Amino acid sequence: MTTDSAFAELTRLIKRAHTLGTVGELLGWDEQVNLPLGGADQRAAQQAALAEAQHAAASEPRLGELLAKLEKPARELTDDQRAVVKNARRDYDRATKLPAEFVREKAAQGSRGYHAWARAKAADDFPSYAPVLETNLELAKREAAYLGRGDAPYDHMLDKHDPGLTAAAVEKLFDALKRELVPLVREITASPVAARARAAAAKLRGFPVEGQRAFLREVTERMGFDYARGRIDVSLHPFCSGTGSDVRMTTRFNADAPLDALFSSIHETGHGLYEQGLPAAHLGTALGIHAGMAMHESQSRLWENQVARSRGFWRCFEPRLRELFPAQTAAVMADELYLAVNAVEPTLIRVEADEVTYNLHIVLRFEVEKKLFSGELAVRDLPAAWRAASRELVGLEPANDREGVLQDVHWSDGAFGYFPSYCLGNMLAAQLWYRALALRPELDADFARGDFSWLLGWLREHIHAQGRRFDALELARRVTGEELSPRPLVRYLRERYGGLYL
Repeated sequence: MTTDSAFAELTRLIKRAHTLGTVGELLGWDEQVNLPLGGADQRAAQQAALAEAQHAAASEPRLGELLAKLEKPARELTDDQRAVVKNARRDYDRATKLPAEFVREKAAQGSRGYHAWARAKAADDFPSYAPVLETNLELAKREAAYLGRGDAPYDHMLDKHDPGLTAAAVEKLFDALKRELVPLVREITASPVAARARAAAAKLRGFPVEGQRAFLREVTERMGFDYARGRIDVSLHPFCSGTGSDVRMTTRFNADAPLDALFSSIHETGHGLYEQGLPAAHLGTALGIHAGMAMHESQSRLWENQVARSRGFWRCFEPRLRELFPAQTAAVMADELYLAVNAVEPTLIRVEADEVTYNLHIVLRFEVEKKLFSGELAVRDLPAAWRAASRELVGLEPANDREGVLQDVHWSDGAFGYFPSYCLGNMLAAQLWYRALALRPELDADFARGDFSWLLGWLREHIHAQGRRFDALELARRVTGEELSPRPLVRYLRERYGGLYL
Protein backbone atom coordinates (compact mmCIF):
# COMPACT_ATOMS: atom_id res chain seq x y z
CA MET A 1 0.00 0.00 0.00
CA THR A 2 1.39 3.39 -1.01
CA THR A 3 1.61 6.32 1.40
CA ASP A 4 -1.02 8.23 -0.58
CA SER A 5 -3.50 5.35 -0.62
CA ALA A 6 -3.03 4.69 3.12
CA PHE A 7 -3.49 8.37 3.86
CA ALA A 8 -6.61 8.57 1.69
CA GLU A 9 -8.16 5.60 3.51
CA LEU A 10 -7.25 7.07 6.90
CA THR A 11 -8.85 10.36 5.93
CA ARG A 12 -12.04 8.64 4.80
CA LEU A 13 -12.38 6.75 8.09
CA ILE A 14 -11.74 9.72 10.39
CA LYS A 15 -14.12 11.88 8.35
CA ARG A 16 -16.82 9.24 8.81
CA ALA A 17 -16.33 9.23 12.58
CA HIS A 18 -16.46 13.02 12.59
CA THR A 19 -19.68 13.03 10.57
CA LEU A 20 -21.36 10.83 13.17
CA GLY A 21 -20.21 13.32 15.81
CA THR A 22 -21.85 16.18 13.92
CA VAL A 23 -25.15 14.27 14.01
CA GLY A 24 -24.81 14.19 17.80
CA GLU A 25 -24.25 17.95 17.82
CA LEU A 26 -27.44 18.40 15.79
CA LEU A 27 -29.39 16.28 18.27
CA GLY A 28 -27.95 18.40 21.08
CA TRP A 29 -28.98 21.63 19.36
CA ASP A 30 -32.49 20.32 18.81
CA GLU A 31 -32.67 19.23 22.44
CA GLN A 32 -32.14 22.78 23.64
CA VAL A 33 -34.24 24.50 20.96
CA ASN A 34 -37.14 22.27 19.88
CA LEU A 35 -37.43 19.11 21.95
CA PRO A 36 -40.80 18.73 23.75
CA LEU A 37 -40.52 18.15 27.49
CA GLY A 38 -41.83 14.62 27.18
CA GLY A 39 -39.07 13.63 24.76
CA ALA A 40 -36.19 13.86 27.22
CA ASP A 41 -35.84 10.13 27.94
CA GLN A 42 -36.04 9.20 24.27
CA ARG A 43 -33.42 11.81 23.40
CA ALA A 44 -31.08 10.41 26.06
CA ALA A 45 -31.43 6.98 24.44
CA GLN A 46 -30.82 8.46 20.99
CA GLN A 47 -27.72 10.28 22.15
CA ALA A 48 -26.40 7.12 23.82
CA ALA A 49 -26.93 5.00 20.70
CA LEU A 50 -25.31 7.57 18.46
CA ALA A 51 -22.35 8.04 20.80
CA GLU A 52 -21.81 4.29 20.75
CA ALA A 53 -21.85 4.25 16.94
CA GLN A 54 -19.47 7.20 16.74
CA HIS A 55 -17.13 5.56 19.24
CA ALA A 56 -17.12 2.35 17.21
CA ALA A 57 -16.17 4.32 14.09
CA ALA A 58 -13.46 6.26 15.96
CA SER A 59 -11.93 3.07 17.41
CA GLU A 60 -12.14 0.99 14.22
CA PRO A 61 -9.09 -1.35 14.22
CA ARG A 62 -8.35 -0.47 10.61
CA LEU A 63 -7.57 3.06 11.78
CA GLY A 64 -4.86 1.68 14.04
CA GLU A 65 -3.37 -0.34 11.21
CA LEU A 66 -3.24 2.67 8.90
CA LEU A 67 -1.72 4.89 11.57
CA ALA A 68 0.98 2.31 12.24
CA LYS A 69 1.83 2.22 8.53
CA LEU A 70 1.93 5.99 8.16
CA GLU A 71 3.99 6.51 11.30
CA LYS A 72 6.87 4.30 10.09
CA PRO A 73 10.09 6.33 9.72
CA ALA A 74 10.46 5.32 6.10
CA ARG A 75 7.15 6.93 5.14
CA GLU A 76 7.54 10.34 3.55
CA LEU A 77 4.69 12.59 4.63
CA THR A 78 4.03 16.23 3.91
CA ASP A 79 3.70 18.64 6.84
CA ASP A 80 -0.08 18.65 6.39
CA GLN A 81 -0.22 14.86 6.35
CA ARG A 82 1.87 14.72 9.53
CA ALA A 83 -0.57 17.06 11.23
CA VAL A 84 -3.51 14.86 10.21
CA VAL A 85 -1.77 11.68 11.36
CA LYS A 86 -0.70 13.21 14.68
CA ASN A 87 -4.22 14.38 15.51
CA ALA A 88 -5.75 11.11 14.31
CA ARG A 89 -3.39 9.18 16.59
CA ARG A 90 -4.42 11.27 19.59
CA ASP A 91 -8.13 10.70 18.84
CA TYR A 92 -7.68 7.00 18.10
CA ASP A 93 -5.72 6.29 21.27
CA ARG A 94 -8.37 8.03 23.33
CA ALA A 95 -11.22 6.21 21.63
CA THR A 96 -9.65 2.76 22.02
CA LYS A 97 -9.04 3.30 25.73
CA LEU A 98 -12.67 4.18 26.48
CA PRO A 99 -15.08 1.22 26.82
CA ALA A 100 -18.11 1.46 24.55
CA GLU A 101 -20.48 1.05 27.49
CA PHE A 102 -18.83 3.99 29.27
CA VAL A 103 -19.23 6.18 26.17
CA ARG A 104 -22.91 5.22 25.98
CA GLU A 105 -23.44 5.87 29.68
CA LYS A 106 -21.76 9.29 29.53
CA ALA A 107 -23.79 10.43 26.51
CA ALA A 108 -27.09 9.43 28.11
CA GLN A 109 -26.08 11.10 31.36
CA GLY A 110 -25.24 14.31 29.51
CA SER A 111 -28.69 14.44 27.97
CA ARG A 112 -30.42 13.72 31.28
CA GLY A 113 -28.18 16.23 33.02
CA TYR A 114 -29.28 19.08 30.75
CA HIS A 115 -32.94 18.57 31.61
CA ALA A 116 -32.16 18.16 35.32
CA TRP A 117 -30.25 21.46 35.23
CA ALA A 118 -33.06 23.27 33.39
CA ARG A 119 -35.62 22.07 35.96
CA ALA A 120 -33.35 22.88 38.91
CA LYS A 121 -32.59 26.36 37.62
CA ALA A 122 -36.26 27.15 37.03
CA ALA A 123 -37.16 25.96 40.55
CA ASP A 124 -34.00 27.27 42.27
CA ASP A 125 -33.51 23.73 43.55
CA PHE A 126 -29.82 22.81 43.76
CA PRO A 127 -30.39 19.69 45.93
CA SER A 128 -32.31 18.04 43.04
CA TYR A 129 -29.37 18.73 40.71
CA ALA A 130 -26.57 17.74 43.10
CA PRO A 131 -26.80 13.96 42.40
CA VAL A 132 -26.52 14.65 38.66
CA LEU A 133 -23.45 16.77 39.23
CA GLU A 134 -21.90 14.11 41.47
CA THR A 135 -22.43 11.54 38.73
CA ASN A 136 -20.91 13.84 36.11
CA LEU A 137 -17.88 14.43 38.30
CA GLU A 138 -17.46 10.70 38.88
CA LEU A 139 -17.73 10.03 35.12
CA ALA A 140 -15.10 12.68 34.39
CA LYS A 141 -12.69 11.08 36.85
CA ARG A 142 -13.36 7.62 35.40
CA GLU A 143 -12.67 8.94 31.92
CA ALA A 144 -9.37 10.41 33.07
CA ALA A 145 -8.43 7.08 34.66
CA TYR A 146 -9.23 5.14 31.48
CA LEU A 147 -6.90 7.50 29.61
CA GLY A 148 -4.05 7.19 32.10
CA ARG A 149 -4.67 10.54 33.76
CA GLY A 150 -6.26 9.28 36.96
CA ASP A 151 -3.63 11.13 38.98
CA ALA A 152 -4.51 14.46 37.29
CA PRO A 153 -8.17 14.34 36.21
CA TYR A 154 -8.61 18.10 35.99
CA ASP A 155 -5.57 18.41 33.71
CA HIS A 156 -7.26 15.80 31.53
CA MET A 157 -10.45 17.89 31.33
CA LEU A 158 -8.48 21.02 30.40
CA ASP A 159 -6.52 19.09 27.78
CA LYS A 160 -9.77 17.85 26.20
CA HIS A 161 -10.74 21.41 25.31
CA ASP A 162 -7.25 22.79 24.70
CA PRO A 163 -4.58 20.19 23.93
CA GLY A 164 -1.54 20.51 26.16
CA LEU A 165 -3.15 22.83 28.71
CA THR A 166 -2.62 22.17 32.43
CA ALA A 167 -4.07 23.63 35.61
CA ALA A 168 -0.63 24.92 36.61
CA ALA A 169 -0.30 26.88 33.35
CA VAL A 170 -3.79 28.34 33.70
CA GLU A 171 -3.21 29.24 37.34
CA LYS A 172 -0.02 31.14 36.47
CA LEU A 173 -1.81 33.19 33.80
CA PHE A 174 -4.87 33.83 35.94
CA ASP A 175 -2.84 34.89 38.98
CA ALA A 176 -0.99 37.43 36.86
CA LEU A 177 -4.27 38.69 35.42
CA LYS A 178 -5.92 38.99 38.84
CA ARG A 179 -3.11 41.17 40.14
CA GLU A 180 -3.80 43.72 37.40
CA LEU A 181 -7.52 43.26 36.96
CA VAL A 182 -8.84 43.57 40.51
CA PRO A 183 -7.45 47.10 41.09
CA LEU A 184 -8.55 48.14 37.58
CA VAL A 185 -12.11 47.04 38.32
CA ARG A 186 -12.04 49.06 41.55
CA GLU A 187 -10.76 52.16 39.72
CA ILE A 188 -13.42 51.97 37.04
CA THR A 189 -16.39 51.16 39.28
CA ALA A 190 -15.40 54.00 41.63
CA SER A 191 -15.40 56.50 38.77
CA PRO A 192 -18.37 58.92 38.62
CA VAL A 193 -18.70 57.96 34.95
CA ALA A 194 -19.77 54.45 36.03
CA ALA A 195 -23.04 55.83 37.42
CA ARG A 196 -23.66 57.73 34.16
CA ALA A 197 -23.08 54.57 32.16
CA ARG A 198 -25.50 52.59 34.33
CA ALA A 199 -28.11 55.35 34.01
CA ALA A 200 -27.72 55.32 30.24
CA ALA A 201 -28.12 51.54 30.10
CA ALA A 202 -31.24 51.79 32.28
CA LYS A 203 -32.90 53.96 29.62
CA LEU A 204 -32.81 51.10 27.11
CA ARG A 205 -36.18 49.52 27.85
CA GLY A 206 -39.18 48.24 25.92
CA PHE A 207 -37.44 47.00 22.76
CA PRO A 208 -39.86 44.62 20.94
CA VAL A 209 -38.32 41.20 20.38
CA GLU A 210 -39.10 41.09 16.66
CA GLY A 211 -37.25 44.36 16.16
CA GLN A 212 -34.29 43.03 18.12
CA ARG A 213 -34.32 39.90 16.01
CA ALA A 214 -34.23 41.92 12.78
CA PHE A 215 -31.44 44.19 14.04
CA LEU A 216 -29.12 41.42 15.19
CA ARG A 217 -29.70 39.55 11.93
CA GLU A 218 -28.60 42.64 9.96
CA VAL A 219 -25.56 43.14 12.20
CA THR A 220 -24.36 39.56 12.05
CA GLU A 221 -24.86 39.36 8.28
CA ARG A 222 -22.83 42.53 7.82
CA MET A 223 -20.06 41.02 9.95
CA GLY A 224 -19.88 38.15 7.46
CA PHE A 225 -21.99 35.30 8.82
CA ASP A 226 -23.48 33.25 5.97
CA TYR A 227 -27.10 32.41 6.79
CA ALA A 228 -27.24 30.09 3.79
CA ARG A 229 -24.96 27.87 5.91
CA GLY A 230 -26.35 28.64 9.35
CA ARG A 231 -29.22 29.91 11.47
CA ILE A 232 -29.99 31.49 14.82
CA ASP A 233 -32.73 30.42 17.22
CA VAL A 234 -33.72 30.86 20.87
CA SER A 235 -32.57 28.70 23.78
CA LEU A 236 -32.34 28.91 27.56
CA HIS A 237 -28.56 29.49 27.33
CA PRO A 238 -26.91 30.96 24.17
CA PHE A 239 -24.55 28.62 22.32
CA CYS A 240 -23.15 27.73 18.91
CA SER A 241 -22.75 24.25 17.45
CA GLY A 242 -22.37 22.63 14.07
CA THR A 243 -19.83 22.91 11.29
CA GLY A 244 -19.09 25.18 8.34
CA SER A 245 -21.98 24.12 6.14
CA ASP A 246 -24.53 23.91 8.97
CA VAL A 247 -23.81 26.23 11.92
CA ARG A 248 -26.52 26.46 14.59
CA MET A 249 -26.46 29.50 16.89
CA THR A 250 -28.88 30.51 19.63
CA THR A 251 -29.59 33.60 21.70
CA ARG A 252 -32.27 34.77 24.15
CA PHE A 253 -34.32 37.96 24.23
CA ASN A 254 -35.42 40.42 26.91
CA ALA A 255 -37.38 43.52 25.87
CA ASP A 256 -35.77 45.49 28.70
CA ALA A 257 -32.20 44.35 28.01
CA PRO A 258 -31.70 44.63 24.23
CA LEU A 259 -27.91 44.74 24.39
CA ASP A 260 -27.81 41.28 26.00
CA ALA A 261 -29.35 39.55 22.99
CA LEU A 262 -27.26 41.61 20.59
CA PHE A 263 -23.92 40.90 22.23
CA SER A 264 -24.65 37.24 22.92
CA SER A 265 -25.57 36.89 19.24
CA ILE A 266 -22.37 38.62 18.14
CA HIS A 267 -20.42 36.35 20.49
CA GLU A 268 -21.96 33.23 18.94
CA THR A 269 -21.44 34.70 15.48
CA GLY A 270 -17.72 34.85 16.23
CA HIS A 271 -17.84 31.11 16.83
CA GLY A 272 -19.89 30.65 13.68
CA LEU A 273 -17.49 32.68 11.53
CA TYR A 274 -14.63 30.47 12.72
CA GLU A 275 -16.53 27.30 11.81
CA GLN A 276 -17.54 28.72 8.43
CA GLY A 277 -13.92 29.69 7.78
CA LEU A 278 -12.46 26.23 8.35
CA PRO A 279 -11.49 24.50 5.07
CA ALA A 280 -14.60 22.53 4.08
CA ALA A 281 -12.66 19.99 2.00
CA HIS A 282 -10.80 18.86 5.13
CA LEU A 283 -13.70 18.83 7.57
CA GLY A 284 -13.09 16.19 10.23
CA THR A 285 -9.30 16.10 9.88
CA ALA A 286 -6.72 18.29 11.62
CA LEU A 287 -6.73 20.55 8.57
CA GLY A 288 -10.44 21.31 8.92
CA ILE A 289 -11.16 21.46 12.66
CA HIS A 290 -10.53 24.27 15.12
CA ALA A 291 -7.33 24.69 17.15
CA GLY A 292 -8.99 24.32 20.55
CA MET A 293 -11.62 26.10 22.57
CA ALA A 294 -9.36 28.93 23.75
CA MET A 295 -8.81 29.88 20.11
CA HIS A 296 -12.52 29.40 19.43
CA GLU A 297 -13.38 31.74 22.29
CA SER A 298 -10.80 34.25 21.06
CA GLN A 299 -12.80 34.54 17.85
CA SER A 300 -16.13 35.06 19.62
CA ARG A 301 -14.73 37.48 22.20
CA LEU A 302 -12.80 39.53 19.61
CA TRP A 303 -15.96 40.16 17.58
CA GLU A 304 -18.09 40.72 20.68
CA ASN A 305 -15.71 43.11 22.43
CA GLN A 306 -12.87 44.62 20.42
CA VAL A 307 -15.12 45.01 17.38
CA ALA A 308 -18.71 45.40 18.58
CA ARG A 309 -17.93 47.74 21.49
CA SER A 310 -15.80 50.04 19.34
CA ARG A 311 -16.77 53.57 18.32
CA GLY A 312 -16.54 52.69 14.65
CA PHE A 313 -18.99 49.84 15.02
CA TRP A 314 -21.59 52.10 16.63
CA ARG A 315 -21.04 54.92 14.13
CA CYS A 316 -22.16 52.34 11.59
CA PHE A 317 -25.08 50.74 13.42
CA GLU A 318 -26.47 53.47 15.69
CA PRO A 319 -28.54 55.08 12.88
CA ARG A 320 -30.20 51.75 12.10
CA LEU A 321 -30.89 51.08 15.78
CA ARG A 322 -32.61 54.46 16.07
CA GLU A 323 -34.55 53.84 12.87
CA LEU A 324 -35.90 50.51 14.17
CA PHE A 325 -36.56 51.79 17.71
CA PRO A 326 -37.25 55.54 17.48
CA ALA A 327 -39.32 55.84 20.68
CA GLN A 328 -37.00 53.63 22.76
CA THR A 329 -33.84 55.55 21.76
CA ALA A 330 -35.22 59.10 21.64
CA ALA A 331 -34.00 60.00 25.13
CA VAL A 332 -30.56 58.42 24.67
CA MET A 333 -27.85 60.64 23.23
CA ALA A 334 -25.02 59.17 21.14
CA ASP A 335 -22.45 59.48 23.92
CA GLU A 336 -24.90 57.89 26.35
CA LEU A 337 -25.46 54.96 24.00
CA TYR A 338 -21.74 54.38 23.72
CA LEU A 339 -21.42 54.47 27.51
CA ALA A 340 -24.31 52.00 27.80
CA VAL A 341 -22.56 49.66 25.36
CA ASN A 342 -19.43 49.89 27.52
CA ALA A 343 -21.08 50.09 30.93
CA VAL A 344 -19.05 48.51 33.71
CA GLU A 345 -20.96 47.18 36.68
CA PRO A 346 -20.27 44.02 38.66
CA THR A 347 -23.04 41.47 38.15
CA LEU A 348 -23.78 38.02 39.47
CA ILE A 349 -24.46 36.55 36.02
CA ARG A 350 -21.47 35.64 33.86
CA VAL A 351 -23.16 35.96 30.49
CA GLU A 352 -24.41 39.46 31.41
CA ALA A 353 -21.01 40.64 32.67
CA ASP A 354 -19.15 43.50 31.02
CA GLU A 355 -15.76 42.71 29.55
CA VAL A 356 -13.85 44.32 32.41
CA THR A 357 -15.37 42.18 35.17
CA TYR A 358 -16.08 39.09 33.03
CA ASN A 359 -12.75 37.41 33.66
CA LEU A 360 -13.34 37.43 37.42
CA HIS A 361 -16.30 35.12 36.79
CA ILE A 362 -14.00 32.72 34.95
CA VAL A 363 -11.38 32.78 37.69
CA LEU A 364 -14.15 31.91 40.16
CA ARG A 365 -15.23 28.89 38.13
CA PHE A 366 -11.67 27.72 37.57
CA GLU A 367 -10.88 27.82 41.29
CA VAL A 368 -14.13 25.99 42.15
CA GLU A 369 -13.50 23.30 39.54
CA LYS A 370 -9.98 22.67 40.82
CA LYS A 371 -11.36 22.11 44.33
CA LEU A 372 -14.08 19.78 43.05
CA PHE A 373 -11.53 17.59 41.29
CA SER A 374 -9.04 17.60 44.13
CA GLY A 375 -11.73 16.56 46.62
CA GLU A 376 -11.24 19.73 48.64
CA LEU A 377 -14.83 20.69 47.84
CA ALA A 378 -17.86 18.37 47.91
CA VAL A 379 -20.75 18.88 45.50
CA ARG A 380 -23.19 19.39 48.37
CA ASP A 381 -21.08 22.35 49.57
CA LEU A 382 -20.96 24.05 46.17
CA PRO A 383 -23.64 26.71 46.80
CA ALA A 384 -21.91 28.03 49.92
CA ALA A 385 -18.49 27.91 48.26
CA TRP A 386 -19.86 29.73 45.22
CA ARG A 387 -21.38 32.49 47.36
CA ALA A 388 -18.10 33.00 49.22
CA ALA A 389 -16.04 33.08 46.00
CA SER A 390 -18.48 35.46 44.34
CA ARG A 391 -18.31 37.79 47.32
CA GLU A 392 -14.51 37.74 47.25
CA LEU A 393 -13.91 38.04 43.49
CA VAL A 394 -16.96 39.81 42.07
CA GLY A 395 -17.93 41.75 45.19
CA LEU A 396 -21.49 40.42 45.10
CA GLU A 397 -23.20 37.50 46.81
CA PRO A 398 -26.02 35.59 45.12
CA ALA A 399 -29.37 35.71 46.87
CA ASN A 400 -30.23 32.28 45.48
CA ASP A 401 -28.66 29.41 43.55
CA ARG A 402 -30.38 30.38 40.31
CA GLU A 403 -28.13 33.43 40.12
CA GLY A 404 -25.25 31.51 41.66
CA VAL A 405 -24.10 27.96 41.06
CA LEU A 406 -27.05 27.04 38.80
CA GLN A 407 -26.59 29.85 36.29
CA ASP A 408 -24.39 27.99 33.75
CA VAL A 409 -25.29 24.96 31.64
CA HIS A 410 -21.75 23.58 31.19
CA TRP A 411 -21.52 21.15 34.11
CA SER A 412 -24.86 19.56 33.25
CA ASP A 413 -23.21 17.42 30.56
CA GLY A 414 -19.82 17.14 32.25
CA ALA A 415 -18.05 19.97 30.41
CA PHE A 416 -15.60 20.57 33.24
CA GLY A 417 -12.44 22.44 32.27
CA TYR A 418 -14.20 24.49 29.59
CA PHE A 419 -14.59 27.74 31.53
CA PRO A 420 -10.87 28.71 31.43
CA SER A 421 -11.15 28.81 27.63
CA TYR A 422 -13.21 32.00 27.90
CA CYS A 423 -10.54 33.92 29.79
CA LEU A 424 -7.70 32.46 27.73
CA GLY A 425 -9.75 33.42 24.68
CA ASN A 426 -9.92 37.00 25.94
CA MET A 427 -6.13 37.05 26.26
CA LEU A 428 -5.70 35.62 22.77
CA ALA A 429 -8.26 38.06 21.34
CA ALA A 430 -6.34 41.04 22.71
CA GLN A 431 -3.06 39.75 21.24
CA LEU A 432 -4.69 39.13 17.87
CA TRP A 433 -6.37 42.55 17.98
CA TYR A 434 -3.10 44.41 18.49
CA ARG A 435 -1.43 42.42 15.72
CA ALA A 436 -4.31 43.24 13.35
CA LEU A 437 -4.16 46.93 14.32
CA ALA A 438 -0.43 47.03 13.68
CA LEU A 439 -1.07 45.78 10.16
CA ARG A 440 -4.16 47.94 9.54
CA PRO A 441 -4.42 50.98 11.84
CA GLU A 442 -7.58 52.17 10.06
CA LEU A 443 -9.75 49.29 11.31
CA ASP A 444 -12.06 51.61 13.24
CA ALA A 445 -12.70 53.60 10.06
CA ASP A 446 -13.48 50.32 8.29
CA PHE A 447 -16.05 49.48 10.95
CA ALA A 448 -17.64 52.93 10.72
CA ARG A 449 -18.29 52.19 7.03
CA GLY A 450 -19.76 48.82 7.90
CA ASP A 451 -16.77 47.08 6.32
CA PHE A 452 -15.49 44.12 8.32
CA SER A 453 -13.96 42.33 5.35
CA TRP A 454 -10.30 43.07 6.03
CA LEU A 455 -10.44 41.81 9.61
CA LEU A 456 -12.45 38.72 8.67
CA GLY A 457 -10.12 38.01 5.75
CA TRP A 458 -7.06 38.31 7.99
CA LEU A 459 -8.57 35.94 10.55
CA ARG A 460 -9.60 33.56 7.76
CA GLU A 461 -6.02 33.40 6.46
CA HIS A 462 -4.07 33.29 9.70
CA ILE A 463 -6.44 31.46 12.09
CA HIS A 464 -9.33 29.74 10.35
CA ALA A 465 -7.46 28.28 7.39
CA GLN A 466 -4.83 26.79 9.71
CA GLY A 467 -7.27 24.30 11.22
CA ARG A 468 -5.48 22.30 13.92
CA ARG A 469 -2.05 22.19 12.36
CA PHE A 470 -0.95 23.77 15.65
CA ASP A 471 -2.49 23.99 19.10
CA ALA A 472 -3.94 27.33 20.19
CA LEU A 473 -0.85 28.57 22.02
CA GLU A 474 1.52 27.68 19.18
CA LEU A 475 -0.80 29.22 16.59
CA ALA A 476 -0.99 32.42 18.63
CA ARG A 477 2.82 32.54 18.81
CA ARG A 478 3.08 32.16 15.06
CA VAL A 479 0.49 34.87 14.32
CA THR A 480 1.40 37.44 16.98
CA GLY A 481 5.05 36.63 17.65
CA GLU A 482 4.38 36.50 21.40
CA GLU A 483 3.74 33.94 24.10
CA LEU A 484 0.24 34.01 25.58
CA SER A 485 0.14 36.65 28.31
CA PRO A 486 -2.47 38.71 30.19
CA ARG A 487 -0.55 41.91 29.40
CA PRO A 488 -2.21 42.72 26.04
CA LEU A 489 -5.64 42.15 27.60
CA VAL A 490 -4.89 44.49 30.50
CA ARG A 491 -3.48 47.05 28.04
CA TYR A 492 -6.63 46.85 25.92
CA LEU A 493 -8.96 47.23 28.93
CA ARG A 494 -6.96 50.19 30.24
CA GLU A 495 -6.92 51.88 26.84
CA ARG A 496 -10.62 51.45 26.09
CA TYR A 497 -12.08 51.91 29.56
CA GLY A 498 -9.41 54.25 30.86
CA GLY A 499 -10.36 56.64 28.10
CA LEU A 500 -14.02 56.45 29.10
CA TYR A 501 -13.85 56.23 32.87
CA LEU A 502 -10.51 57.45 34.21
